[in-house]
Amino acid sequence: MQVVVGQPFAASETGGRANNEDAIYPAIGQAARGTGALFVVCDGVGGAERGEVASALACEALADGMAVTGERDVQEAVKYTERRFDEYLAAHPEAVGMATTLTMLAFDRGGGVTVAHIGDSRVYQFRDGRIVFRTEDHSLVNVWVKLGRITAEEAARHPQRHVITRAIQGSSAPAEADVVRLTDVRPGDRFLLCTDGVTDVITDDALSSLFATHPTPEAVGRAIIDACSVRARDNFSFYIVPILRG
Repeated sequence: MQVVVGQPFAASETGGRANNEDAIYPAIGQAARGTGALFVVCDGVGGAERGEVASALACEALADGMAVTGERDVQEAVKYTERRFDEYLAAHPEAVGMATTLTMLAFDRGGGVTVAHIGDSRVYQFRDGRIVFRTEDHSLVNVWVKLGRITAEEAARHPQRHVITRAIQGSSAPAEADVVRLTDVRPGDRFLLCTDGVTDVITDDALSSLFATHPTPEAVGRAIIDACSVRARDNFSFYIVPILRG
């Protein structure tokens, strides 16, 4: 059975920064309900305003490179994106060091749902306000949590919590995406793709509460914007994707 996507809701805001180094695909207002959809959220890093170049280039390249949604196809699309970075860096050597996280949610017409990510931007799947799936950050503090050096609570406040261990930055430092194909997708589920500008401000428990108490993607999204606009020190971007049928 095909998974049918309802009307998504998206935002990409500067937050506490002077410029926005996040990027999303499709652009705000261009996503539509239906089947065969692709959603991408990226958080760019790099000096001299190159973070926004990195994130926008990754969104564009992923959209160009994703023909189908198997794991091998995702990794090939990442390699294609890295080659696009190589081309840009060859023409703009001053941009060396730019990089970006990646989150991707793809719905194919055969009924599959594929999640992929690189870095510490996240993908969540909510059902009746509960988190039934969440990506695992590629971050230094998450490595320490796994090793038992710090707790998850300490990681959330740690001064090095934004140090990522994996990013897209070109073929000289190739990155592999974590790819998961989800088969338990039901009507009423809602997916959230977001940068760490959201998760720095809103905990998993608070996100669960928002998804439990707000009936539509727009209502949840407005609540996220309200919270992040007041408290975010970073850019914040997200897509909320509802499932009508699965």
